[in-house]
Amino acid sequence: MNMALIEAGNIRKSFGSLQVLKGINATIEQGEIVTIVGASGAGKTTFLQIAGTLMKPTQGTVTINGTLVSELRDKELARFRNRHIGFVFQFHHLLPEFTAVENVCIPAFIAGITKYDALRQAKEILGFLGLEHRMHHKPNELSGGEQQRVAVARALINNPDVILADEPSGNLDSHNKKELHELFFTLRNRYHQTFVIVTHDTELAGMSDRTITMHDGQLV
Repeated sequence: MNMALIEAGNIRKSFGSLQVLKGINATIEQGEIVTIVGASGAGKTTFLQIAGTLMKPTQGTVTINGTLVSELRDKELARFRNRHIGFVFQFHHLLPEFTAVENVCIPAFIAGITKYDALRQAKEILGFLGLEHRMHHKPNELSGGEQQRVAVARALINNPDVILADEPSGNLDSHNKKELHELFFTLRNRYHQTFVIVTHDTELAGMSDRTITMHDGQLV
């Protein structure tokens, strides 16, 4: 039986008088690939950011792998996020002045891993993702699909408990989109990785273990 990896309890989030999340209760299990779907403005990204500790809820709790992260102070939270959570965004946010392998190493350097070990891990992951011949290229020399795979490698470098992805294939053509979606399942099988993915892509939602539908700040 899988254990609960993320538990969100009665998550509410308001911006001024606008209530974006209205009491979300959700559990994500270890090794699950869960997609979150719903119309724009339903609160999907807000929920993902709260689950990823990038934003604090107005009310409610988030527990990740037994740690009540909603109670951590900023410095502890930054350390926890770096070690336990990987992020993949629609716009890959690679640093243009660094090569692919250097971009992948950055979270490892922040975590205090030695340069030798960080480079070894980064090269291993990039090789697994089919980018061994592109690791010394800068982002502007890579295709959109390659850039997004570098972003996935960066999310994996610290072997996080969970990878949170916000519209990860939103900018890709259908071929690269399909490759990226299949990659998530390969990574789950290889690294026992857990994924929570906000998406408008019905094909990806159909492939996932479970789909959570949000409507107007609530789970349907």
